[in-house]
Amino acid sequence: MLVSGLLFGGKEAQAQRTAAELLEAYRPKQADVEYETPPKSDWAKCKVEVEKTAKTHGYVVLGPEGQVLRRFVDTEDEDPNVDQFRYYQHGIEVYREIDTNNNNKVDQFRWLNLGGSRWGVDLNEDGRIDQWKSLSAAEASREAIRAMTAGDAAALQLLMVTAEDLKALGVLPALQQKILEQTAGAGTKAQAIVRKSAVLTPKSRWVRFDALMPSVIPADEGKAAQDLYVYENAIALVELGAPARPNAPVATSVVQIGEMIRVGEVWKLTQVPQPIEGENFVSSGGVLMQPLAAAAPVENLAVSPELQQLIDELQKLDQNPPQFGTATAAQLASYYQQRSKLLLKLVDLAPGAEEKANFLKQCVDGLAAAVQTDAYPNGLKDIQALEADLQKSRSPVLPYVMYRRIMSQYAVDMKAASPEKRTEIQQQWLERLSEFVGNYPAADDAPDAMWQVATAHEFSGKVEDAVQWYQRLTRQKSDPLAANKAAGAMRRLNLKGKPFVLSGQGLDGQPINTGAYRGKVLLVVYWATWSDLFKQDLPQLRALHQQYRSKGFEVLGVCLDIFPGSRQQQAAEVQKFIRESNVPWPQIFEPGGLDSPPAVQYGIISVPTLFLVDQKGDVLSRNSSVQELKDVLPKVLPK
Repeated sequence: MLVSGLLFGGKEAQAQRTAAELLEAYRPKQADVEYETPPKSDWAKCKVEVEKTAKTHGYVVLGPEGQVLRRFVDTEDEDPNVDQFRYYQHGIEVYREIDTNNNNKVDQFRWLNLGGSRWGVDLNEDGRIDQWKSLSAAEASREAIRAMTAGDAAALQLLMVTAEDLKALGVLPALQQKILEQTAGAGTKAQAIVRKSAVLTPKSRWVRFDALMPSVIPADEGKAAQDLYVYENAIALVELGAPARPNAPVATSVVQIGEMIRVGEVWKLTQVPQPIEGENFVSSGGVLMQPLAAAAPVENLAVSPELQQLIDELQKLDQNPPQFGTATAAQLASYYQQRSKLLLKLVDLAPGAEEKANFLKQCVDGLAAAVQTDAYPNGLKDIQALEADLQKSRSPVLPYVMYRRIMSQYAVDMKAASPEKRTEIQQQWLERLSEFVGNYPAADDAPDAMWQVATAHEFSGKVEDAVQWYQRLTRQKSDPLAANKAAGAMRRLNLKGKPFVLSGQGLDGQPINTGAYRGKVLLVVYWATWSDLFKQDLPQLRALHQQYRSKGFEVLGVCLDIFPGSRQQQAAEVQKFIRESNVPWPQIFEPGGLDSPPAVQYGIISVPTLFLVDQKGDVLSRNSSVQELKDVLPKVLPK
């Protein structure tokens, strides 16, 4: 049977496709898909049939025995293009590629049924997964083994828990630091491991994920602001390749995946996997599952009585911190002074360079947080003193301390400045950040510094300067999320007059696509419940929606809130606000806030951000205001 070219762009050259041609032409963009393809000798026995439902139309490729091999589906009534490519194994769908923005480029990949539950997003449509929307613990371990054996550092880094993840979960800062030290430079660490390993080679193959049941660390244990779901010490079984002789059993070995943590619908690693070979052994657990006193400052060390006494004092102090809003300035200052003194004593007594660095970072983190929240403004002098000492010793911790001094100094200077001096102070701050990036381009904080400079330029209207910094940020390799956000910001800044494409999950989990609004004037509102400006605008947005909806005006919300719990629990919190605020339009919601896929796609830096889109799907304004809407809507809508 021949296939019309309708679903393949409508080109005459593409018309009249046979089943054999489709089997040859369309194959998964991801390499690790197990799907059914008959021998070429049987392709002539395959056939193509038209399929149409109430919501979709397309074609199904059937095998010699009538089993489903492929489906090419168009879910949009207003265009002739395939937007879903479905692959089957034994008649069951195992893998799907999705073009969510109808530009003839696949941007999402889903493994289904027997194929698993992975769901990856390709933000720049280059065929590589840039972000995971759904990833089980077993599949995360499989992806990690695949990345290491393939030497794919970027894919491995995507599996590592990030600073943004830990902050969103409310993990204790001291524990965050310890975990991030384990995940920093994951690709480089993995290369060093693989180089010496007889277990992780290009011939190795992941077989199975092994772990005890996942554990819950309750919020009231004090390690995080919400319950944490953790695998304490997961391992993966790996086959080492073909047997040495026929009929011999395949050799296997074990790779320690280590502690894993659930972030929304994605399980992430807190350390680089380590094969169990030679002198390596399985450790007793990761950072999060250690007792609180030992987990943050020290692990697997012989602790002297003096060191243990200081650790106990620090834990006791942190168990009863003064409360903001009720504590006096003197009480807050006393707390942070005591804490920094204890940590500096721990620096002196710590037995190794790594442990000294950990305590020093905890000290400066606490001081910087206190300064920037105005709890202990004099802490800036303490940070400056630490920086001066580290300058003399040329300590590797110097960039870490310097960056927090720059941010703290900016907070203090801005608070004390008169309105007419604030522009000058911001300019000095940007110069310090630029100098920091120039002097320490490989520092862990360099991507954040570049992001701060870029967004500051954008907020001040210096778009060309902002773009230069965004471009620079996209070229750095240490922080893929920051690079993707910068690429999204450049996309947003160049969006006027171009198609606006966005898709994501609604509050009920069903897909929403802006392509469905063609023929309407659409306002896309990125918002969050914590935005006072959005709450001020909301009554006027509701009034405009009610006034012009009958003339073809629609609104789509994109919520960037972060709430505790699963996606379903978070969506319920958003739904509660929508009911209470009488918001009538649909919402896209994917956990992650400003780091969620819908926000990253356009590098959103503030809320509310409003995009006004015309009937053809092109952007009229990439940063609308309520007043602009009042002026523009009567002009673009029918009289």
